[in-house]
Amino acid sequence: MLSALFSRPELCAALAMLAGVLAQTLARHLRVPGIVVLLAAGVLLGPDVANAIRPQALAEARPALVGFGVAVILFEGGLNLKLKVLRAQALVIRRLVTVGAVVTAAGGALAARLMMGWSWTASVLFGTLVIVTGPTVITPLMRRIGVKPHLASILEAEGIFIDAVGATIAVVALEVVVAPKHGVVGMAILGSLGRVGTGALVGCAFGAPLAFALSRRLVADGLANVLALGVAVTAYQLSGAILPESGISAAIMAGIIVGNVKSRQLEELTTFKEQLTALFIGTLFILLSADVRVADVVGLGWPGIATVGVLMFVVRPLDVALSAWRTGLSVREQLFMSWVAPRGIVAAAVASVFASDLDEAGIVGGAQLEALVFLVIAITVTVQGLTGRPLARLLRVLREPRSGYLVLGANPLARHLARSLRDAGEQVLLLDTNADACARGRLEGLEVRCENGLDPAILAASQVGTRAHCVALTPTESINCLFARRIKDEFPGPALQVALDAREGGVTPAMAKAHGYAVLFGGEKTLAAWIERFADGQVRLERWRVGGRYQVAEAFAVLPRGSVLPLLVRRGTTVKIVDDAVTLEPGDELEVALGAADSQVAAQNALRLALGQRASDPGRPSRLGASG
Repeated sequence: MLSALFSRPELCAALAMLAGVLAQTLARHLRVPGIVVLLAAGVLLGPDVANAIRPQALAEARPALVGFGVAVILFEGGLNLKLKVLRAQALVIRRLVTVGAVVTAAGGALAARLMMGWSWTASVLFGTLVIVTGPTVITPLMRRIGVKPHLASILEAEGIFIDAVGATIAVVALEVVVAPKHGVVGMAILGSLGRVGTGALVGCAFGAPLAFALSRRLVADGLANVLALGVAVTAYQLSGAILPESGISAAIMAGIIVGNVKSRQLEELTTFKEQLTALFIGTLFILLSADVRVADVVGLGWPGIATVGVLMFVVRPLDVALSAWRTGLSVREQLFMSWVAPRGIVAAAVASVFASDLDEAGIVGGAQLEALVFLVIAITVTVQGLTGRPLARLLRVLREPRSGYLVLGANPLARHLARSLRDAGEQVLLLDTNADACARGRLEGLEVRCENGLDPAILAASQVGTRAHCVALTPTESINCLFARRIKDEFPGPALQVALDAREGGVTPAMAKAHGYAVLFGGEKTLAAWIERFADGQVRLERWRVGGRYQVAEAFAVLPRGSVLPLLVRRGTTVKIVDDAVTLEPGDELEVALGAADSQVAAQNALRLALGQRASDPGRPSRLGASG
């Protein structure tokens, strides 16, 4: 009965989804590359061990499911490719996906021929299959390792573009093998160009209208996600129906076009697609790894391991050396790039298709081919994923030690804090989409980028991974918390400070603390009102010397809301923005902003009570100076 139960295709797909999510969760707790755990889980749950997940039960539905997942994964990868970030490294990226593709295909074919003793036909097919690297492996790996931003951009862009190029070349090679025609080389070149070109055109045809609709706010709230999902899948499938395997280029191109448009809905769209991508990566890797027979992989023996070694230690370094020639990349940077080329979901998916098509054509070797690609994926992901950070540290290509501030918001209150931090010697970068606020910040000598600070690509370009502090100071509490969550999830490391609005009441200080966020100004404040006061010049700035030891959140809890805003604490030569985690020490200088003029005297008296506790205390705070 159990055998019949687990043979149901719908249960197979459901179990693969669940196992994929659980495996990625476990990988995060273990702090290892997610695909390592996914591959192991697929094998353990597959026919060779538990026999709970049986990919063959999906039959004809499997290619459709794989295509659906690949479309979403590559569309999301395209969304994160920012053209402005890529232009600086255009030459090396272009070489990696052209010259590099040829070098890898030729090197992989020679390795399989010499090490495995395969025929030239099988060897060439293997060489084309291992061209791809893939964003599903590279992007999370780069974030885990924390390399210099330009290196991460190069490797991530290579992973996205090489998927389209490599998969297309591989499919054309398969067609030539299965149904050989005259003029093999010419047909292969034309077939590759035709697929990439067709995919690009279809991707533009679907991506451009969606980008226009998002930029003009023509899409109703709440529907942008499902509309983009429909666009990605339809572009992939339509292009594939016109020319097989051209859908990969279509999904990537549509994603690039949509991802480079300015829209308030883009952040919501990006978050939704990331969640879907995580779901499909897990599902597909479980299914594809369960489909590979352990005996076939073990049967490859030492020749199989030697083939992978040639790819890692000979082919990839040669690829990088030719691609990086005269591009300004240092030897250390090239060595690191030479080591990092893990294969991902597209290689596994195309290898699975190859095995099936070769069997149908009566050509032996499909299972061995799939097994060797699986071995390449397993070894490169595991070895390079686990050794990437130690090697980056040895080669000194890690990001610089964390320092400085990244501030979301260029409003008058944020600019005041930024000026104070800058004058104290801190590096501060402001992000805001308000052009007027950005222009005012630049006039005040601040470093400002008029960009969406919730966009992962913008955060990466802003070197968020090198910052010691990330401060969310917009008048909207939900945006502040979303900014902090994005950094915590994707760029962990910086200290996170968020401003909470007393009028929204959606997030409490206790909730923020539970997520690891410090609350700016000691607690919830009427943010819009204080920003407006700073804009109108209706605040009085004063410095007070602290006479005792106090917790900011407790000391200011008794003050009338809206009367005093604690801003900065100076201790010796250091300056910090006040948050609820700050402890005031004797001798500290505390800068505060006082609100309405008719309440300033009362606020000053309250400050004495809050910080000095007794008016007769000789250590009570004394006002050092004030400015209107």
